Amino acid sequence: MAATEATKAAVEAYDVIVLGAGPTGENLADRAHAAGLSAVIVESELVGGECSYWACIPSKALLRPVTARSEARRVPGLRDAADVALDSSAVLSHRDEFAAYWKDDGQVRWLDSVGIDLVRGQARLAGPRRVVVDGGRVLSARHAVAVCTGSRAVLPNIPGLAQARPWTSRGATSAKKVPGRLVVVGGGVVGVEMATAWRALGASVTLLVRGDGLLPRMEPFAGHLVAESLAEAGAFLRTGVEVREVRREAPGGPVTVVLDSGDEIIADELLIATGRAPRTEDLGLETVGLTPGSWLDVDDSCRVKGVTGGWLYGVGDVNHRALLTHQGKYQARIAGAAIAARARGVPILETDRWGAHTATADTLAVPQVVFSDPEATSVGLTAAAAERAGYRIRVVDQDLAAVAGASLYADGYRGRARMVVDLDREVLLGATFVGPGVGELLHSATVAVAGEVPIERLWHAVPAFPTISEVWLRLLEAYRG
Repeated sequence: MAATEATKAAVEAYDVIVLGAGPTGENLADRAHAAGLSAVIVESELVGGECSYWACIPSKALLRPVTARSEARRVPGLRDAADVALDSSAVLSHRDEFAAYWKDDGQVRWLDSVGIDLVRGQARLAGPRRVVVDGGRVLSARHAVAVCTGSRAVLPNIPGLAQARPWTSRGATSAKKVPGRLVVVGGGVVGVEMATAWRALGASVTLLVRGDGLLPRMEPFAGHLVAESLAEAGAFLRTGVEVREVRREAPGGPVTVVLDSGDEIIADELLIATGRAPRTEDLGLETVGLTPGSWLDVDDSCRVKGVTGGWLYGVGDVNHRALLTHQGKYQARIAGAAIAARARGVPILETDRWGAHTATADTLAVPQVVFSDPEATSVGLTAAAAERAGYRIRVVDQDLAAVAGASLYADGYRGRARMVVDLDREVLLGATFVGPGVGELLHSATVAVAGEVPIERLWHAVPAFPTISEVWLRLLEAYRG
């Protein structure tokens, strides 16, 4: 009897247990706590997660000097002054500062300030509503356990690749020196951004892509414009190729990349940016009837399907809905509200497409910025995706260089804008902008898509002159004829 009582006493109970202290986990715990629920976060690495130390923040710190110099070179009066090599030591130091030198003290202080407990260690589910940390400490959840452990880079099954110890996104964003020669495999966001950054910092960059272009999830013209710019910057792009073998004779030595054509490329570093997998392989999913290492299939409130009692949530990358930090934070806000509502017995607004408990934006209004040079941004559906979904659409394109604000922004401005219109409802299904500085155009497009603002009403949203945003007027004029 005494042993049983001691075991019960050792279990620490919370309303909500969150696995993973990245932006998604932090936001979910914060929303639950703000609703009056007690919350604890379990983290095996750094509080702040992938985004803070190995993804969004350090990559953008590397890229901002690149785009700033590029734009300054196109402005009269600055052109000559900006025509200098980047100080790589200063850029890398700037990156280190923004990554908090890979220490999470500041993030931990924030958790303390809002009253969220932190437990460090590897968490594993041990049946319904129960979590064991490092095989010892036991936590139980009164209402919910939320898996917010994110995703990790995947190495394809290529002979010699694992032994060559290539960079993944983590290595590419945290490297301490500029490689002389860099081969990048993959034409998605990570591949494009890191090719842009390291080429500008002085590396000779070769980008290898299996498909026929870059940024395949965006409108085709986005990849074309970014490819042109990379080529002008001196990067080498090869499309329609696959890596057959990788050889590295000594750690830290040159790496040989063998293509399916038989060609060999020798580099100092190799970055593999070809895909990601959920970090669910060692979470004890099997104890609740799920498959370890799998993506979590969730409903629109991010509750995992097929788990008896509906207490398990999969939020952020682990559910494979939209692998973006801001979408993970959005899902966290939705899931946090749903958990709190269910805990209080409040009806869930599952029938409201844009309600407080439904992550509709994951399928209809996902915004993304690729911080390449030029920037590439999109929200909602591409033309091809809209047609596949059965919409009757009209596509409207506009040369961004024809807008006065763009001409003033930079000499020789090159860019393009597109909006995809649902002809039956006359609302925007999607928008894409490519060009210097267009990242700040994206939220207006996101509001239009998520708000399903009628084209007729958008006509009354007057863009200020002379701004790049005037492209909205040009798009609407073209649509109205």
